[in-house]
Amino acid sequence: MFRFFKSLATALTIGAVLTATTARAGTVENLERERAILVETLLSNEMTAEERVAKIHVSKKRLIDLERIVLRDKSLVGRNTPAIKRAFANYDLTFMVHASVEKDRSLADHWLSQIGLNNRGLLDAQMRRR
Repeated sequence: MFRFFKSLATALTIGAVLTATTARAGTVENLERERAILVETLLSNEMTAEERVAKIHVSKKRLIDLERIVLRDKSLVGRNTPAIKRAFANYDLTFMVHASVEKDRSLADHWLSQIGLNNRGLLDAQMRRR
């Protein structure tokens, strides 16, 4: 009887291990996640200027590394997932840090211009009730 329960427990354990799936994010997904964190930091009004600069500095370092990893990732060759197509079709938004350096602009200015906003438009904007 003891052997039966022992073998049953072993079988259940092996079954649980085999059926458990692990979430595995690819390089593009990791880059998108970090970029979203950076954009959230840029737009957040709940932190001081010093906190924002510190978080942006950390995110820029991470993004530089992640952008390089994605650009050198050989496993992306030949894969036609929507995320990969979108990432390489929108180079200036996907590889924000590299693109902002190439264009000699600040990260925030580069991102705003890529989504269609500029300083003049932001300064001219008025808050109205609909």
